[in-house]
Amino acid sequence: MKIYNTLTRKKEEFKTIDAMTVKMYVCGPTVYDLIHIGNARPMIVFDAFRRYLEFIGYKVIFVSNFTDIDDKIINKAMAENTTQADVANRFIIECKKDMEAMNIKKATYNPLATEEVDGMISLIEDLISKGYAYKVDDGTVYFDTLKFKEYGKLSHKNLDDLQSGFRNLKVSGENDKKNSTDFVLWKPKKEGEPYWESPFCDGRPGWHTECCVMAPKYCGGRLDIHAGGEDLIFPHHENEIAQYEAAHNETFSNYWMHNAFLNINGEKMSKSLGNFYTVRDVLNKYDGNVLRLLMLSTQYRVMLNFSFDLMESSKSSLERIVNCSENILFLLKNKNNTIAQDNDENIFENKNELYDYINDVLTDESLTKEELDNLSEIKKYVDLYFDKLDDDFNTADAITQIYEVVKLVNSKVSDNSNILFLLASYQIINCLSNTLGIYLKRENQNIDKEVEGLIEARNEARKNKDFAKADEIRQKLLDMGIELEDTRQGVKWKRI
Repeated sequence: MKIYNTLTRKKEEFKTIDAMTVKMYVCGPTVYDLIHIGNARPMIVFDAFRRYLEFIGYKVIFVSNFTDIDDKIINKAMAENTTQADVANRFIIECKKDMEAMNIKKATYNPLATEEVDGMISLIEDLISKGYAYKVDDGTVYFDTLKFKEYGKLSHKNLDDLQSGFRNLKVSGENDKKNSTDFVLWKPKKEGEPYWESPFCDGRPGWHTECCVMAPKYCGGRLDIHAGGEDLIFPHHENEIAQYEAAHNETFSNYWMHNAFLNINGEKMSKSLGNFYTVRDVLNKYDGNVLRLLMLSTQYRVMLNFSFDLMESSKSSLERIVNCSENILFLLKNKNNTIAQDNDENIFENKNELYDYINDVLTDESLTKEELDNLSEIKKYVDLYFDKLDDDFNTADAITQIYEVVKLVNSKVSDNSNILFLLASYQIINCLSNTLGIYLKRENQNIDKEVEGLIEARNEARKNKDFAKADEIRQKLLDMGIELEDTRQGVKWKRI
């Protein structure tokens, strides 16, 4: 597998520090409000990447923080006459609700910045003792960027150019900085703000110090992968590298992955433009799987354009996959064969199990030659699916292979199909979708039973030529949002 490394600006063969274990850290949100759809992209992309790593056999230590101390959080707390902790905790809960709705797996660890301040103080003391940081008269501690010779290596920015660009950007309180590019590690407290005692002064750490303390603590040393949105490359991730590598004299992360920006209808998302959407805004209109499919239908390093027209298109695309899966279940039911329909997890634990299953089915003598040929064709799409994901996690092209499988299956399965061919088609479609965290959800089973009871009553009415009652039941189902379709195989229904 190859992934694009922001540090080297090229695709590199992925090799882990420890055999078959991936230590992965993804910068999480600052929790002062509901998360917006820009936050959703890295959440979905790197959750899907984590799932894929696990499916191909890796153990993944997946860590993502919550920044629960920040000027925006403090300002909101003051405006609401409450505490910073109350604001942060409230929106962590809301964030987790949205993450669950988008099928984001729980992280191995979700550290909070406020619980790791002691570690940050220790790091700052270490940087001061090694000559990489300095304290000024008011207690502020800065990192001396000129002392770290590789500063700028992630963003590929020249330090001389950076200094020139920063000279006119100084704000109040920064006149004691040695260099215009130096950044804050610790800042003095302000009236009414939360603070911690430290050898420097009473205050709180700078934002850039959080992750270079939490990441190694919870991942267990230097990282295999550090990830986030491309807006974090500079200065956030650049500054993390400087602190960690100056303190530990080793590489912070072997690979840096960054997803591209998200635009709204071709424009940058902005409240002033009236095109700012929270994840909750979108989830109030669409299932989380629809949003997830849209986010993964563009390769993660390519600019993603969001619009509700594209959400409608994503909804239709998801319905194509779901309807195919449902059609197979319907045919299996007609053959008195049912399978587990909890589609939130893969039936296969890993890629090898999937291929062992496909290869076993291909040797079954009960399948017709046409079914064997069709299954061989499906296997080619499965091969391409994994090839695309192994090529810098190209989910866009991988999802195309799912559509190809669906197209083939829709044209080939019928009530005459072998049960094993139907089962194999169903398992493959669900496996490829679930590997990316796209669930082909079935409707609530209690609703299923009620609907099927009404369909049975309608069939009985039609059998007795009581068409008025049959029409009445159809209308009742329509009022419930259920549309019937009379087919050669029987009556099917779908939610509208």
